Amino acid sequence: MTGRQRPFAAAVTGLGLVTAAGVGAKATWHAVTHDVVPANVSHQPQLADLPCDFMYTAADLDPTAQLGVAAQRLMDRFAQLAVIAAREAVGDAGLDPETWDSGRVAVVIGSAHGGLPFYDQQSAAMAGHGARRVSPKLAPLTVVNGAASSVCMDLGAQGPSLGVATACSSGTVAVGTAHQLLRAGACDIAIAGGAESVLSRLLVASACQMKAVSTRREDPAAACRPFDTDRDGFVIGEGAGLLVLERPEHARARRAPIRAQIAGYGASSDAYAVVAPDPEGRGVERALRSALADAGVAAGDVGHVNAHGTSTVLNDRIEAVMLRRVLGEGPLVTSTKAMTGHTLGAAGGIETALTVLALEQQLVPPTANLTVPDPRIPVEVVRDEARPAVFDCAVKTSLGFGGHNAALVLTRG
Repeated sequence: MTGRQRPFAAAVTGLGLVTAAGVGAKATWHAVTHDVVPANVSHQPQLADLPCDFMYTAADLDPTAQLGVAAQRLMDRFAQLAVIAAREAVGDAGLDPETWDSGRVAVVIGSAHGGLPFYDQQSAAMAGHGARRVSPKLAPLTVVNGAASSVCMDLGAQGPSLGVATACSSGTVAVGTAHQLLRAGACDIAIAGGAESVLSRLLVASACQMKAVSTRREDPAAACRPFDTDRDGFVIGEGAGLLVLERPEHARARRAPIRAQIAGYGASSDAYAVVAPDPEGRGVERALRSALADAGVAAGDVGHVNAHGTSTVLNDRIEAVMLRRVLGEGPLVTSTKAMTGHTLGAAGGIETALTVLALEQQLVPPTANLTVPDPRIPVEVVRDEARPAVFDCAVKTSLGFGGHNAALVLTRG
């Protein structure tokens, strides 16, 4: 960019993932690029009387073994997932919390609902046994910032700490916010992404009433079908996805391998409806165009999009039409939610990490369960098997209830 200042790009030096597809970034990536049938989506006994009685769970995870009993009791499950993912990300980045400048380490973690399961438990305890049975830990365990707080305490990070709540775009907004903190010089390192775990009868009952979730009870593993003609809603999942971002000069000074770069971020609001997206996708279009401008990247340079792709009738069509309008027919599009479930506030963190891996490996994951592509989807959606591709730039898009939109532009390291 002759004559102009080069846009700021945060270096991605570490990844940590806990998902229904696998515990750890390596296991999750292998599943989303090689497995055909989603794992760990199963019927939940406490949801048996609801139209949707199944969820994606991180069933292979043993939090007690990783955290210990005492620490585990001080965190709701979403915060436990965040701490486990953060430890992996920091280790992957080659950082030592014993020696880093703790005051220059930020933590920004998104969650749509925080500790909702514990809130449900305590509501039942009060209803059945009175106020004396309510835990004094209710507030610290259920607030959205609980994941960020727990990660700070676990790793000794003492820089800016934020809990982001923008519904299903929370994880993407968290990564974008961390990018802005690094650019502003408020920190040298940022641990950012999302965490969610919402096995809650109340939430699932509401989602059923909203008709947002799939009711394909006879075959839960095939229920989440992004971009498929026969899609009927998303399937809730749990998980955490965290990235270590650094100011590029900080990463270079310690000779850390740079896995990818967060080159641009954009956010917007539909100002349209509580649940339904803008029918023309103009809100998420503003976020995407802002991210491209922030990165100094042309639309034609984008080779891959990890889409929000929830498997709802409205989202998939509106998002795909918007992507074609902004990016043209070139990028290879995928939704990885059929392998992880829709992890709500964690989705953006998980899917940004998967986009980093796609750039690094030059491999686009397939969209599982896509058997009959919707003819109204005007983009090239990868299906059946992972597709090798050559691309230097990728995009992650997210939409959230309330009209919260976010987009990130990533480039190769």
